[in-house]
Amino acid sequence: MLPQIAALALRGDGYVHIRQYKEADLDAVLSSWETATRLAHPFMTDDFLAQERKNTAEIYLPNTDTWVIEIEEEVRGFIALMGNEVGAIFLQPKYHGRGAGKALMDKAQELHGDLEVEVFKENSIGRMFYSKYGFELLEEKLHKPTGQQMLRLKFTANKTSK
Repeated sequence: MLPQIAALALRGDGYVHIRQYKEADLDAVLSSWETATRLAHPFMTDDFLAQERKNTAEIYLPNTDTWVIEIEEEVRGFIALMGNEVGAIFLQPKYHGRGAGKALMDKAQELHGDLEVEVFKENSIGRMFYSKYGFELLEEKLHKPTGQQMLRLKFTANKTSK
């Protein structure tokens, strides 16, 4: 059986835990989502983001297996899973490139092995992260609500060593 909380050593960030999301985390999760979304998706309109924020709280989080990363006892990011599909992974930008995203993705891989994700083609931050982790392109399609191109990527667990 997998442990509920995995204690990690994150470069220079003190005590770190990955644990399952609980309702009390909602504000911190939405803060991570909105801050990182605005950075990585400047093409999204304020109206679209407002609706997605509401959907995240009312639809997505209640229907996904969501894990948060706590750094020094504060939630700084999360990953939301639907089976082996990464529905969302967002971190406060201060923690980009410092191992927190990799730790969350490692948790997803530990739970599900092979993983899939969709990322906007214009999201260079996300694309770089997924490429570095070992995801490969499956297909490209149009995301109708935004008019942007969306990439579907796959990570094959037994193929890539991290």
